[in-house]
Amino acid sequence: MTFELWILFLAGVAYLLVLFLIAYAAERGLIPSRVARHPLTYVLSLGVYATSWSYYGSVGFAQTQGYNFLTIYLGVTLAFALTPVLLMPILRLTREYQLTSLADLLAFRYRNQLTGVLVTLFMLVGIVPYISLQILAVTASMRSLTQAATPTALAFGFCVTLIVFAILFGARHASAREKHEGLVVAIAFESAVKLLALAIVGGFAVFGLFGGFDGMERWLAKTPDALTQLYQPMQQGPWMTLLLLAFAAAFLLPRQFHMTFTENIEPRTLGYAAWGFPLLMLLINLPIVPVLWAGRAFQAGTNPDYYVLGIALQSGSGWLTIVAFLGGVSAASAMMIVETLALAAMCLNHLVLPMSFLTRAAAYDNLYQRLLWWRRFLIAVVILAGYGFYLLLESNQGLVQLGLISFVAVAQFLPGIVGLLFWSRATRAGFIGGLLGGGFIWLFVLLAPLLENSGIIHLGFNLQEWLGGAADSPIVFGTFWSLAINSLLFVGLSVCTRQSAEEMDAARACVRGALPPRGVVAAASPEQFREQLARMVGPQTAAREVRQALADLALTDNERRPTQLRRLRERIERNLSGLVGPLLARMVVNDRLQLDQGSRLALADTVRNLEEHLEDSRSRLQGLAAELDALRRYHRQTLQELPLPVCSLGPEREVVIWNHAMERLSGLAGAEIGGAGLAALPEPWGALLSGFADTREQHLYKLQVQIRGRTRWLNLHKAAIEDPTAMAYVRSGMVILVEDQTERQTLESELAHAERLASIGRLAAGVAHEIGNPLTGIASLAQNLRDENDRGVIDESVGLIQQQIRRIADIVQSLVTFAHGGVPSQRPVAPVPLADCVEEAVRLVRLSRAGKQANFINRCDPDIELQGDRSRLVQVFVNLLTNACDASQPGDSIEVGAALEADDFIRIEVRDN
Repeated sequence: MTFELWILFLAGVAYLLVLFLIAYAAERGLIPSRVARHPLTYVLSLGVYATSWSYYGSVGFAQTQGYNFLTIYLGVTLAFALTPVLLMPILRLTREYQLTSLADLLAFRYRNQLTGVLVTLFMLVGIVPYISLQILAVTASMRSLTQAATPTALAFGFCVTLIVFAILFGARHASAREKHEGLVVAIAFESAVKLLALAIVGGFAVFGLFGGFDGMERWLAKTPDALTQLYQPMQQGPWMTLLLLAFAAAFLLPRQFHMTFTENIEPRTLGYAAWGFPLLMLLINLPIVPVLWAGRAFQAGTNPDYYVLGIALQSGSGWLTIVAFLGGVSAASAMMIVETLALAAMCLNHLVLPMSFLTRAAAYDNLYQRLLWWRRFLIAVVILAGYGFYLLLESNQGLVQLGLISFVAVAQFLPGIVGLLFWSRATRAGFIGGLLGGGFIWLFVLLAPLLENSGIIHLGFNLQEWLGGAADSPIVFGTFWSLAINSLLFVGLSVCTRQSAEEMDAARACVRGALPPRGVVAAASPEQFREQLARMVGPQTAAREVRQALADLALTDNERRPTQLRRLRERIERNLSGLVGPLLARMVVNDRLQLDQGSRLALADTVRNLEEHLEDSRSRLQGLAAELDALRRYHRQTLQELPLPVCSLGPEREVVIWNHAMERLSGLAGAEIGGAGLAALPEPWGALLSGFADTREQHLYKLQVQIRGRTRWLNLHKAAIEDPTAMAYVRSGMVILVEDQTERQTLESELAHAERLASIGRLAAGVAHEIGNPLTGIASLAQNLRDENDRGVIDESVGLIQQQIRRIADIVQSLVTFAHGGVPSQRPVAPVPLADCVEEAVRLVRLSRAGKQANFINRCDPDIELQGDRSRLVQVFVNLLTNACDASQPGDSIEVGAALEADDFIRIEVRDN
């Protein structure tokens, strides 16, 4: 049975059209977002690991290597079994620092542009030929079904279709923070198609050809060498090598890294993938052996690599053959799309953008649009490069071994990953040296001989033979020696070289222990951030990135706190990393948002970073470290829960601790003002606390302050926190204790008011006498006026009456003023003549019996004025004069005097006998 080429072509086009529709529906929300976020979708999307080389070639691999073919999937199982210590930390780094590829991750850890360039070039050399194998698999499958040569135009059309799909659904967003849900759903669908196609073909092999498991057992009984051929290679074959290569490929291949980390929508789904993905690989592998045996038993008539198609052809069923063919198309297209997206991102961040930014004088008007077009262009370039290699493969079939050779290339990054996650002492010199050494062995042991045997190049030199390993398998020999040289150079150079400060910071970040940031951001506001960034990335990009970073940190555009501005700078760098890669993002931020390295690091920043580090590593602390951490927590909690308001300051007068009682008193949340300078605090706290911190006084009492519309009286106390290791001229930290005396002040005022009222009661008799005398005089004058006709006498009598009335009014006003003197005054202080205050106090004291018998002399200068509350000053003088009367004999003199002294002080003396 054969097929017409146009039927297969239409089937492939129809399948790719369905793929377009699924991706489009997911992007437009026609497929609910929860589908893309579901763990099953994520697990299926990881099935991109199974390429056409796996879909078709696993049967052929099992034919020659027996059960060793399972190592390709057992290695995956081992890698995902280590999810908590291997994959989860990498996912955390990629999400936290927005790293979009393996090149980004390694360049972030081993801080050097050469790191990203080498990783990218190494991936291109190792993976582009692998892409060409997918094109070859599709065209070869067509050739097997049609028994005719496949026009290269069909291969080119297949590539163009995948370019369009990758651009439409894999390059829609410039930033790594925005995931491509349509791509994820489409790749998951392709994995389901592969699984279903293999299951149908495997089911037909068992039940359609063998007639069931009994028939297959009867065939095995007649053909005992079938099982022997599966087991024998395991005793001699390179199963350990294959296991290691599959382990590395499971998460280091560009397509696997992209789907596992970059396009991970929900981090929790990686936990499901730890068992779900190995289960998916098991299901994909179950049909391999039955298909192999069915192909041998019933003479499928094709190369063992294409037994899947040969068995489908023997069925005589057109739909089964189409299903098998589409399974291969899905395996090839999924791999090519995702691999191309990952390689395009690497090339953009580490080859194109660095050259563009270094050679361009002006900023881009729209960097986002430029990035998208560059990425789309690179997608086309990578796929067309694979097509060019495919044309080479057409005449050199020996190059199909490039599948395993690509795995060996990817394995060269294993030492770097181990250093990234588990050895903070590793250096970029070690990584680069190891990669170059291992890459040299890989190139001359595996790639160069293959190209030479295919007639593409001629070296006349075989490194494997020169090293005495001619009897070994090239894959085993190349894997062992490339990784051995790589690891030795990595360790040796790392031990012999020192890390830069940037490398040390990156190493700490990779083990979740970032060092506190050094220096203070020179820009003083988000607006200045925008102005500085615009000169490098353009005003539109700068405005959007600053706005996004502010939203990420829940900050406002009015933010001025140095600590929060430093956090804003860090967030902008991370967001830019998702756009242009970690090294270029750091270059842009360091160039435009410079740090003042001369400024002392805010203690609040140090405390925050150290406490975050301790919180993250709490479960790992043991022994004395755990006890010290518990003691730290206890002391900090004690300070936070003190019933008295406490504010702890760093050397730069920035807020380090603002405890709960302080939050209740001020209405300011400690989390919001942590790290802010005292002077920047809202009123009245900014002026109050900064002024107190700068004075020499250690204590201030009864300060009247308006807090949230209410008058409060506060006592302030402070103590310096000396650093015994600091120089004498370095300013120390400080703790300020605030006592709220409002309730006590109110109680004291009420008691004073009560005492004043009692004093008025004691003065009542004298008041009655003082008022009675003027009233008697008024009554007599009024009676005389009844019969008086002389105008002069009348005017004189009226004048005397008015004089007596004013006397009564003065007495009453003095009493009223005295009575209210104990109520806290809301009036501000004002200039008060001292002599008038004393005179008013004398009038009040003379209302008492003892006051009438004393002789008061007011010697205060009428020109002396002081700032104060008149009523309360009168109260003070009344108390002093009353005490003097009580201590004097009738007829004694009591003298009040005042004199100006230095520094605008007034000395007041009350003298009695």
